[in-house]
Amino acid sequence: MRPARAFRRPGWWGHGDLASSLVLIAPLVFAYELGVMFTGHINGADLVTRGVYAMVGSRTAYVLLYAAIAAGFVLWIRHTHRWGSLRIEIAAPVIVEAAVYALTLGAVLALIVDRLLGLGLELGDVVSALGAGVHEELVFRLGLFAGVVCVLLRAGGERRAAIAIAIALSSLAFAAAHHVGPRGEPWSTHAFAFRAFAGVVFCVVFWFRSLAHAVYAHVIYDVIAAAA
Repeated sequence: MRPARAFRRPGWWGHGDLASSLVLIAPLVFAYELGVMFTGHINGADLVTRGVYAMVGSRTAYVLLYAAIAAGFVLWIRHTHRWGSLRIEIAAPVIVEAAVYALTLGAVLALIVDRLLGLGLELGDVVSALGAGVHEELVFRLGLFAGVVCVLLRAGGERRAAIAIAIALSSLAFAAAHHVGPRGEPWSTHAFAFRAFAGVVFCVVFWFRSLAHAVYAHVIYDVIAAAA
């Protein structure tokens, strides 16, 4: 792998190198999966953790399973020669850039939702769990947004139209998902609008930068919101 080009190759997932992004977010994934054992907090978009824990049936088996997955992931990194993605000159700029997105996200969206739309905003309503950044980006950006783009392009759709449609669908789904199901929040117009606009921002970061940029921006933002 050439580190200088780690986030420049375009594809149906955008301009970032997807494999390098997966390597960069892996520490967050494993930290979250082990963290839920101690905190009991599972992100709403995370159906995988609930399903896996229900399947294995105990904490010990759960920890052993993820230890095996982590070992397999390390072997995959070694086999594909992707250790370079974890080098400080690759990881640090991604995290710093993501932090800039996160620090400006709250102020910009508050201006749009509160001042321009007059809906009011409580940042405490934003999901603050670490797992949100990982699982919501995997589900709504890599899965839904990139998936819709891929399907529309394969069907012969125009590239810009495919991206616009995918942004709209994934951002609305992202916002709506927080209000459905037994764990969903009561309906709030300002919370829905905030998350819809946030979904658009994360789609843009995901598409023009990388999955790793979107995940780290989401995680850093949620940590800041939780600490506010």
